[in-house]
Amino acid sequence: MKPIVNPDDFPGAQHSTYLNAANVALMYKGAEEAIADWQKDVAENGSMNFDEFAEAGVFDELHVVAARLLNASPDDIAVGSSATELLSSLAWAVAPARDKNVVSTDIVFPSTIYPWQRVANFTGCEIRFAQGENSYANPDAIIQLIDKNTKVVCISHVEYLGGQRFDLARLGAAAHERGALFVVDATQSAGAIPIDAPGYAIDALVCGGYKWLCGPFGAAIMYLDPELHTALEPGLVGFRSHADMWDLRADRIEYPKTAKRFEYSTMAFGCALGLRRSIEYLLNIGIERIFKYNKYLSDELIQGLHDRDVDITSPLNEAERTSIVTARFQGQDSLKIAQQLKAARVAVSCRQDIIRFSPHVYNNITDIERALECIDDI
Repeated sequence: MKPIVNPDDFPGAQHSTYLNAANVALMYKGAEEAIADWQKDVAENGSMNFDEFAEAGVFDELHVVAARLLNASPDDIAVGSSATELLSSLAWAVAPARDKNVVSTDIVFPSTIYPWQRVANFTGCEIRFAQGENSYANPDAIIQLIDKNTKVVCISHVEYLGGQRFDLARLGAAAHERGALFVVDATQSAGAIPIDAPGYAIDALVCGGYKWLCGPFGAAIMYLDPELHTALEPGLVGFRSHADMWDLRADRIEYPKTAKRFEYSTMAFGCALGLRRSIEYLLNIGIERIFKYNKYLSDELIQGLHDRDVDITSPLNEAERTSIVTARFQGQDSLKIAQQLKAARVAVSCRQDIIRFSPHVYNNITDIERALECIDDI
């Protein structure tokens, strides 16, 4: 399969064999330029160009492209500095009571459940964990924990450690059947896997920009179902929280009647402009096309690892697999292997006792072949 991006769009891909998007992806050049241009303008001109009008509308274009990414409306999108920030504000907005519970898995990335743990410490609600084994959580075990007292089911679309992909439509239906909210962390999927937030019965979704979206640290997005736009009071508030942010009276807050009510303060605004550029770039390629291309790369990697008798620990069935490929080298020190690969300018991650490979849109078959050759040398 031919490469689907111009190599000039990712200069860093020409200097290394970078198979580590699940950690930090290479940034799209246009995003980098947008951030640098904004920073330079503010450094040299202050508010001459980035004035009150520009600040009020700084997220507008990101709302539009993020909505396209998730098959939603721009009114359903909020922007923040990180997925954790947005999820924390949501957790305090929902604040499950003492007689309620929150369902997740014990293999989820900590930031996906910590905000609910913090709220539970205050309200006394129960946190329920479906037990995982070998970085895999059975979806049936999640569903079995959901009952009439479940307020929230909160999971990652794709698990960071093993690359498992959950059937969001199935879990969303199970949550709603018992009156629970369905909350998804899509940081390990958005930009690489098609997502239909309304179609999957997702009530809220958060996603950082620096992984599969090929954007920067410092900007993230949240989707909020329209029925929740006016039902929740954000846990974090600031001067942007008011419907007219420049009506600077301190004696009231009138929240916007959209997801924008979760946007509350200043941030490194250039990062949001960069994230808009990177999402737009990926949308122009096509997320379904990216998904198929990344699968092709991971197929070749999996076959090469199988040929070397390496133990593949990530799911191999079509319904649950992603382009994250995890492997265990029997009798070998995984951390040492990862360090030796890095010395050979092959970027992967070591997580617990496994090596995690995560090719993305800027990779090609030559990258896979070189990684396998370096493994042979090691």
